[in-house]
Amino acid sequence: MAARINKVVTSGQFCLDGGSWDVDNNVWLVGDDAEVLVIDAPHDAPAILDAIGGRSVVAIVLTHGHNDHINAAVELGRATGAQVWFPPADRMLWDVEHDTPPDRELHTGATFEVAGSTLRAIPTPGHSPGSMCLYSEDLGVVFTGDTLFAGGPGATGRSYSDFDTIIRSIRERLLMLPDETVVHTGHGDDTTIGAEAPQLDEWIARGQ
Repeated sequence: MAARINKVVTSGQFCLDGGSWDVDNNVWLVGDDAEVLVIDAPHDAPAILDAIGGRSVVAIVLTHGHNDHINAAVELGRATGAQVWFPPADRMLWDVEHDTPPDRELHTGATFEVAGSTLRAIPTPGHSPGSMCLYSEDLGVVFTGDTLFAGGPGATGRSYSDFDTIIRSIRERLLMLPDETVVHTGHGDDTTIGAEAPQLDEWIARGQ
């Protein structure tokens, strides 16, 4: 039996460049009744722990360094005993939020095995320098953090982000995946690669 995927939505604030915005974040849990992989750890560690439900946590994997994806990571790691994996190119963002370092560096090609499924880290810089997606061929899904949403790329109008870079990441790393691949995003609704690919030229024309 393939791993199942569950979503927890937590609420808090995204803070960067002196501003703050109320946000709802998606936390993704991939696993079975015995073990689970957690993707992103925003705002509310107790709510995420409740969804974990006592299962063994294989890893806590963070897609990028913005505070609204990582601010519960240290607490969640301590509560579960799991290691927190974080892309090193975003370390300057981590250090604003946490006094202790992440447990492991998340590099291109890192793989995670959970409940008989494999997830692989794909580098997709642009929204932040270290942004990573997690792709599972056997599950037919990609977890895109804030790189790709239903309707376009993640925001690039703030520090450490770049529009041309995120477009290149999406074109070369995500739109090459099968059209039927389900896109599980860091905020909002799911989409598919096939639904988003035809809009690429429109996004480029629109700009950031």
